[in-house]
Amino acid sequence: MVEFGKKLKERQIQEWQGYYINYKLMKKKVKQFTQQLGAGAQDRRHVLKEFSRMLDNQIEKIVLFLLEQQGLLASRLAKLGEQQAELLREPEIAQMSELREAYRDVGRDLLKLLYFVEMNAIGLRKILKKFDKRFGYRFTDYYVTSRANHPYSQLQQVFKHVGFGAVVGAVTRNLADLQDRQGSYLSIYDQPSIAFQDPVIDSIRAAVDRLTHSTNFLHFLGQHALIMQDELPMPSDEPVDEQRYHFASLMLNLANTFLYMVNTYIIVPTADNYSLSLGAAATVCGIVIGAMAVAQVFSSVYFSAWSNRSYFRPLVFSSIVLFLGNVLYALAYDLDSIAVLLIGRLLCGFGSARAVNRRYISDCVPNRIRMQASAGFVSASALGMACGPALAGLLQTNFKISKLTFNEDTLPGWVMAVAWLFYLVWLWISFVEPAPLPEAKPVPQEEDAARLENGELEKALVQPLLLSSKEKDEDEDGDDDVDGSEEANEESHLAAASIGSAYRLLTPSVKVQLLIYFMLKYAMEILLSESSVITTYYFNWSTSTVAIFLACLGLTVLPVNIVIGSYISNMFEDRQILLASEIMVCIGIVLSFHVTHTYSIPQYVFSALITFVSAEVLEGVNLSLLSRVMSSRLARGTYNGGLLSTEAGTLARVVADATITLAGYFGQKHLLNITLLPSLVICVVSIMATCFTYNTLY
Repeated sequence: MVEFGKKLKERQIQEWQGYYINYKLMKKKVKQFTQQLGAGAQDRRHVLKEFSRMLDNQIEKIVLFLLEQQGLLASRLAKLGEQQAELLREPEIAQMSELREAYRDVGRDLLKLLYFVEMNAIGLRKILKKFDKRFGYRFTDYYVTSRANHPYSQLQQVFKHVGFGAVVGAVTRNLADLQDRQGSYLSIYDQPSIAFQDPVIDSIRAAVDRLTHSTNFLHFLGQHALIMQDELPMPSDEPVDEQRYHFASLMLNLANTFLYMVNTYIIVPTADNYSLSLGAAATVCGIVIGAMAVAQVFSSVYFSAWSNRSYFRPLVFSSIVLFLGNVLYALAYDLDSIAVLLIGRLLCGFGSARAVNRRYISDCVPNRIRMQASAGFVSASALGMACGPALAGLLQTNFKISKLTFNEDTLPGWVMAVAWLFYLVWLWISFVEPAPLPEAKPVPQEEDAARLENGELEKALVQPLLLSSKEKDEDEDGDDDVDGSEEANEESHLAAASIGSAYRLLTPSVKVQLLIYFMLKYAMEILLSESSVITTYYFNWSTSTVAIFLACLGLTVLPVNIVIGSYISNMFEDRQILLASEIMVCIGIVLSFHVTHTYSIPQYVFSALITFVSAEVLEGVNLSLLSRVMSSRLARGTYNGGLLSTEAGTLARVVADATITLAGYFGQKHLLNITLLPSLVICVVSIMATCFTYNTLY
C-alpha cells in the first residue's frame, strides 16, 4: 500500500506541481504542533490560528491558479467562438471537423483542471482529518463552516467547483451545435433532459460528480458492497490493466451471490413447520436459520485467504459443499433427524463464498466498471432475498418418489441442490482464472547505495530513539508520521496480516459504523427469521402468505435505493441520513411491540415495513461512511473492510437467531417482545454512539 502523500505526488500533473496543496509540509506541521503542545511550548489557540493561516495560504495558492487557468480556457473558447461564427457563414466540412476537435481539446484541458481540483480537495480533507485525529479538536467543522459560508469564500472554489459550470456549458453547447442535427434547430437548453453524448463531455460530467460527491442509483447501490475504490482519481489518459477481468467470470460471481441469498432465505417461511415435524419446538427455527450464519463466520475468513491464490477453486469447493448441505437438509425429513437438518445448514454456511465474490470485484474488475459491478453484487443479493421466500411459496406440493418425500419442507433443499449442481457445471465450463498479480520489484542496489550515501541509514538508527511510541503510530489512512523523508515505514502501508492487526486499525468512527451495521443486520434478522412463527401465532397465516410478505419486503430494496441514491443523498449529507434512518429504525422497533390487548395485522405490517426500509437506507449510508473513515490498509488483502463488515453482519445474524431460540423457552406469547427488546437497546446505543462521533463522519 503506497503512502498517501507519495501517491498524491506521483499522480500530480507534472507542469502544475508547484500549485498543489503541500501535503508533505502540512503533515510535518501537524506533527510539529503535536510535539510543541506536548512540551508546553505552544498554547492550543495559537496552534489553531497558525494552522488555519497555513491552510488559507495553501487554498489561496490553489484558487488563484484555478482562476488563471479558467481565464486561459475562456480566452480559447472566445477565439473558437469567432472561428465558429465565420464558419457558419461559409460552412466547410473539414474546418468544422477541426473546430470540433479544438473544442474537445479545450474539454480535455478542462478535465485536467477538474482532476487538479479533485486531487487538492482529497488532500485537504486528508490533512483536516489528520489534524482532528492528533488534536482531538473539532477543527474541521469550524474551518469548513467559517470559510465555506463566507461571502469571499475561496474554499467553495475547491469543494464546489465554482466557475467551472460556465466553461463546461460553453464546451457542451458548442460541441452540440457543431454536430449534424439532421434539420433540427433545438439546442441543449431546449431539451435539457436529453444529455449530449460525447466521450469528453461524459468524462467531464463524471469528474464533476466525483468532486461534488453527487450520487446516482448505481453509485449508492454499489456502496452497499463496501468494495473499496481508489481514493485518488486516475488521470484520464492513464492506461487501465484489464488482463485480470473476464465478463463471464464476473457473471458467475454474481450468480453465486444470488443463489447463496436464495439459499439463505428460501427456508425462512417453512423452518418452523420443519422443526415441528421433526419433534422440535417451532422456535428452534432460529437455530436452523442461524446455523448457516454460524458457519459463515468461519468460512468468510478462509475463503478470503484462499482468494489470495485462486478464485476458481474456492468457488468450486463452495458449490460442492452447498450441494451436499442442501441434500442433507432435504433428507432430514425422511431420516427424522434434527441433527442432519442442522448439519445440512452448517454445510451451506461453510460454502459461503461471498468473500470471494467481493474480492473478485475488488481485485479483477477495472475501475471504470467497478461501481456497476458492486451495484450488481448488491442487486443480486437483494433479488436473492426476495426470490428465496417467493420460491418457497410456490413449492406447495406433497408427493413421494421411492422412499424420498417431496413437500414444502424438503423441496427447498432439493431445488437448491439441483441449482448448485447446474451452477457447478456452468462454472467448470466458463470461468477463467485471472492472471496473477505481478510481484513487487526489488529496489535496485544502486538506489540502496544512494540512500546510504545520503545518510538515511544514520537517520534510521537515530530516529526511533528520539520518538515516543505514541508518535510512531500510523494514521488511520495508512500514513506514518515517523518519517524524516516522505518515505514511511513500508510495513505501515501493507494490508492487515491478521484479525488483530485489522482490529488495531479501527478508529472510534470505524467501530461505531461497524456497531451500526451489526444493529441493522440484527434488527432485520429478528424481523425476517421470526416472521413465520409470529404471524402463525397472532394471525394464523399460511406458508404462502408468509412467503408473499417476505418477498414483498425484499422487493422494496431496489426502489428504496433508487429514491435515496438519486435524490435524498444529493440533498442531505450522509451523516444526516445515517442519524435519521437510525431513528426511523428505532421507531419501527418501538411500533412492533405488543403492548395492547390485541395485536393487529396493520400494526405488524406497518412497523415491519418501517424497520426493514429504514434499515436498507441505513445500510447504504453506513457502508458509504465506513469506506471513507476506514484505513486504506483495509482496502485489500485477506482481512479487508469487506470481510470485517461481513463478519459484523454475520455475527449479528447468529446472535439474532440464537435470541429467537432462547426466547422460545418463555413461550410464543412473549416471543415478540423479548426478541425486540435487545434490538431496541442496541439501536439506542448506536444512536448515542453516532452522536458522539458525528463530527468525525465527513
